[in-house]
Amino acid sequence: MTARGETDTRPTAATRRPRARLETSKEPVVGLPDSGARSDRAIKGLQGSRRPPRDGRLPHSRTARRPPIIDSKRHVRTPSRRNPTMRRRLAAWLMACAVFPFGLGIQLGAAEDWGMFRGPQGNGVAPEGSYPTAWSSTEHVVWKVKLPSPANGSPIVANGRVFVTSSADKGRERSLICFDRANGKEVWTRTERCKDEMPTHASNPYGGSTPASDGERVVVWHATAGLHAYDMAGKPVWSRDLGEFRHQWGYGTSPVIHQDRVYLHSGPGKRVFVAAFRLADGTTVWETEEPQDGNGETRADGRDMGSWSTPVVVPVDGANQLVCAMPTRLNAYDCESGKIVWSCNGLSGPNYSVVSGSPIVGDGLCVIHAGFRGPSMGIRIGGQGDITASGRLWLETRNPESISTGVLVDGHVYRANGGPGTIECVDAKTGKVLWKARAAGENYWASVILAGGHLYVTGGKGTTVVFKADPAEFAEVARNKIDEACNATPAFSDGQIFVRTFENLYCVGG
Repeated sequence: MTARGETDTRPTAATRRPRARLETSKEPVVGLPDSGARSDRAIKGLQGSRRPPRDGRLPHSRTARRPPIIDSKRHVRTPSRRNPTMRRRLAAWLMACAVFPFGLGIQLGAAEDWGMFRGPQGNGVAPEGSYPTAWSSTEHVVWKVKLPSPANGSPIVANGRVFVTSSADKGRERSLICFDRANGKEVWTRTERCKDEMPTHASNPYGGSTPASDGERVVVWHATAGLHAYDMAGKPVWSRDLGEFRHQWGYGTSPVIHQDRVYLHSGPGKRVFVAAFRLADGTTVWETEEPQDGNGETRADGRDMGSWSTPVVVPVDGANQLVCAMPTRLNAYDCESGKIVWSCNGLSGPNYSVVSGSPIVGDGLCVIHAGFRGPSMGIRIGGQGDITASGRLWLETRNPESISTGVLVDGHVYRANGGPGTIECVDAKTGKVLWKARAAGENYWASVILAGGHLYVTGGKGTTVVFKADPAEFAEVARNKIDEACNATPAFSDGQIFVRTFENLYCVGG
């Protein structure tokens, strides 16, 4: 590993890769309500302007994340009658709990943090505060920093730090970059090396995995370059070489931190596994090898296959289960032993066995979409063994989803589609499409996020659509453009939105 930080030895001029360049807004943040009445605002992500492989293929990485521990200087506050901000945060958290009574059992750090892919519970819900709903590449930007390379991995926010992935040397170098949340200054970068160049696609640059942090450590999955943990100062804690991971579309699954463990679905390739590691030292708790119907890239019939789905931890009947989508089915693993508790078939389509999105869970339900117009299905979580007949509520043989993951709100799934570029509302119990809207009409890879009572989704051309969670009709609130390619899901934390494009990292908000 090579390290770069405030006290690290700098690389030579011949080997130095481009540094992140910071631009801090000198203008006051105008147009936003004050801290006593901030309006909800969406963030903007983007998707690459480069087109996916033929047939629109190319999985996108999404990662579950969890917030870090409390920073005593910044985050420790006591809610009181004199602290309306904290009372609003508490109210927002209670609202999130009411919206998702099923819960996800994720042990959080600071309530304001966004420590995993798709938020603190991995379900696409921001449990805190209100967020801006209007911005651009210049308006309402707190700071902006130039990134050294494009990537699909989403930013996370933990303990006063913002983390993103990056790459160099045709993917032979995989990096984790740490920024100061307050001002966007680079704090440290840690780089791991691959022996060989691994395949990927132009729409999925290296760095497709989202880091995860509990506020004390940050874990990053670099596929062939390994699984690594660092403390918040960038000091290596442990590293695991898990072998070679090769697929024509690259990698994209993300680590999930829950309590004292890190869970990882390795993603597509000849060898597929789901494993649990100790967060403290990286030792393996359990690992399960997944059978393959084919060679890791194609099925026995020659059709494409693979799963880039990041799993979600769900409490079921007093025990935690890791729900993970495989190319043909949905599996639930016991978090303690790794044994499969139940599974449900139905994700393999006639053209592909490809899954990119994460399970959408809440209210005892799970909705999962296969990628690139494959099947989708709704499941009543629970049971033992094969629950296809007993637990599957509905099956849609062809859905418009490609890569994006929707969000479940009050029994309805709000999803954004890659191919047709539409936003839809679906009844989670029946699969019935209640409405469909063209909105910005962009190719959506980023997940739909619920924050401060609004829904946010960013299109591939950089337009973030903000709309209401209303099953009766599509009600747009705002449409915001950054005009930069991006596939990453934004991070929402303490009234601010962090948008990672192919070019820059933005902090938007108050």
